[in-house]
Amino acid sequence: MIDFVGKRIWFAGLSAILVIASIALLTVGPGLNEGIDFTGGTSTSLQFQDTSVRTDDVRTAFSAAGFGDATIQNTGGGSFFIRTRVQDIQAQDDILAALDRGYPGAYTRTEVTTVGKSVADDTVSNAIQAIVVAAIFIVLFLFWAFRAVSSAYRYGLAAVIALAHDVLLTLGLFVILGELINAEVNASFIVGTLTVIGYSVNDTIVVFDRIRENVRLGGGRTFRALVNQSLNESIMRSLGTSFTTGLVIVAMLLFGGETLRDFLLVLLAGVVIGTYSSIFVAAQVLVFWEERGFFGRRRPVEA
Repeated sequence: MIDFVGKRIWFAGLSAILVIASIALLTVGPGLNEGIDFTGGTSTSLQFQDTSVRTDDVRTAFSAAGFGDATIQNTGGGSFFIRTRVQDIQAQDDILAALDRGYPGAYTRTEVTTVGKSVADDTVSNAIQAIVVAAIFIVLFLFWAFRAVSSAYRYGLAAVIALAHDVLLTLGLFVILGELINAEVNASFIVGTLTVIGYSVNDTIVVFDRIRENVRLGGGRTFRALVNQSLNESIMRSLGTSFTTGLVIVAMLLFGGETLRDFLLVLLAGVVIGTYSSIFVAAQVLVFWEERGFFGRRRPVEA
């Protein structure tokens, strides 16, 4: 039997380092690569017949139309994703005219999306509200589900601590991915984050339910021994479920195309981080709380 609880200081230290690094990346680091859903602007997808077209060639056309500060991403195979400030109809016509001069009939504009600043601000506000409301309902549900357990509120708050851990690490990872592969935080990212919250809590509840059953049976053992037994009994189920889910996500990443990439990256990160937190964060918080009290005051260890 693996002594997960005995190594909880190491797990807590690792999580603390990762959370601090994530906060640093978000605040003093490069920050998130926000898409137009959050900042407002116009995104354009272009497909050129000539696959040798370079990013500088596309930039020249946009500069001629007054958008020299455009963010241009070469997605391979003659495809480009361009993000600019909001374009009106005249600006779009100017861009098309500049492209026609350089590549007459040799390109296709596959998609154009424009989001105004007020809509972007509403998206940010709604995203924050959705995550806060989800966290509140999770706490209430866990209070109800574990109402027969002594100090049921601990389970709810431990799950929220693990949830905050998951969200921060996912955001920190996306700062890095934004620098490496231009991964964007957009509306799909929010949907993916809410999906991750549900998945993470589900995995945590599986572990907590096993702890509840073992605590009910008791057997004269300490709480840490019961938690350790519960983790050993549930870890293979958690890892098996996460592994199969991860395989499906990886397959979709390989064959699903560029449109789904950022959404699937959120899901994959959430599955990995959520599995880790349910075993090495949420359950360990219960042990810390049970043995020392939440603010460091030692509590008697229940049998």
